[in-house]
Amino acid sequence: MSHAELTDTARDRLIRAAADLLTEGGRDAVSTRAVSAAAGVQAPTLYRLFGDKDGLLDAVAAYGFEQYLADKLALESTGDPVEDLRRGWDLHVEFGLSKPAFYVLMYGDARPGKLSPAAREAAGVLRGMIAEVAAAGRLRMSVERAAQLASAVGRGVVMELISIPPAERDLELSVIARENTLQAILTPVRPDVLWPDEAMVDLPSRAVALRALLDRQPAAGLTEAEQGLLEQWLDRIADAPAPAGQG
Repeated sequence: MSHAELTDTARDRLIRAAADLLTEGGRDAVSTRAVSAAAGVQAPTLYRLFGDKDGLLDAVAAYGFEQYLADKLALESTGDPVEDLRRGWDLHVEFGLSKPAFYVLMYGDARPGKLSPAAREAAGVLRGMIAEVAAAGRLRMSVERAAQLASAVGRGVVMELISIPPAERDLELSVIARENTLQAILTPVRPDVLWPDEAMVDLPSRAVALRALLDRQPAAGLTEAEQGLLEQWLDRIADAPAPAGQG
């Protein structure tokens, strides 16, 4: 067996051992000594592969997130981006409640500018779903703001539910939070009107839709600087406060 194969095997054994300890005893059980002993790997190897305990925990978080990401990416589109977003929310909550130790590891220790690679990938999936909603003309704010709002509320709901004993959880809380979040970020459905007379009311969603389309296909005839300026203007329109009496 080559050195690379030996290294991969040791890395996999350490991650699986750490994941088992995390599931059984929580984060406090994942010490470098305990992980090394459970994996049958010497401690210097652990430090060489992961740098330190934080590096190991990041790898464990990614390991626990892999199945979630695989399930989320494997979902076939319903043809309705709003319904796809709704299903993505439900899968996120299901993951958190089925693997609470991994979820708390990923989201329970927020540090400025620190996000695991797996969490960054999941955020990208969420942003992609919301961008599809924007391209369909159904988003009333910028993709970035909508993604941050959905992420903040979704994570808050999961952390709250995790803190409650399973037998006492009110899972309807997730549904209420989901639908209220969707109401906050989506434009009203008006199937009988393609372009309403009160165009100013709908201006943010038009700006968001155009911004999403520009991400896919830059405007012809614009320089890179002009393209960037146009995107800034559209984001400002998208996130501008609604006039009094509108919203």
